[in-house]
Amino acid sequence: QVQLVESGGGLVQAGGSLRLSCAASGRTFSTYAMGWFRQAPVKEREFVAAISWSGGRTYYADSVKGRFTISRDDAKNTVYLQMNSLTPEDTAVYYCAADQIFSRVVTGPGSWGQGTQVTVSS
Repeated sequence: QVQLVESGGGLVQAGGSLRLSCAASGRTFSTYAMGWFRQAPVKEREFVAAISWSGGRTYYADSVKGRFTISRDDAKNTVYLQMNSLTPEDTAVYYCAADQIFSRVVTGPGSWGQGTQVTVSS
């Protein structure tokens, strides 16, 4: 399995932007599909975005489509989540996820990071 460490969370005003990063360990990063999930207080963890191992395929939750962009840099073993036009409803702990099968990144990935808090004030 791959080890994942998120960073970039913080406090931002509504309408602002943040970029989350997820650094992965291991030499096989380029073989993993990567994703982001989030969990707000008293809510279930939900899927946010995914990117295939090649970077050629991306998939987003309807709630973030057009505002969030997932990307990856295999040279840095890092996946990013650019979040624009943030609203208070985006407040959550954001988790990085990885799996070697794209569909499992969306539904139930095998590896998780520890999470990073994103708080959007109104």
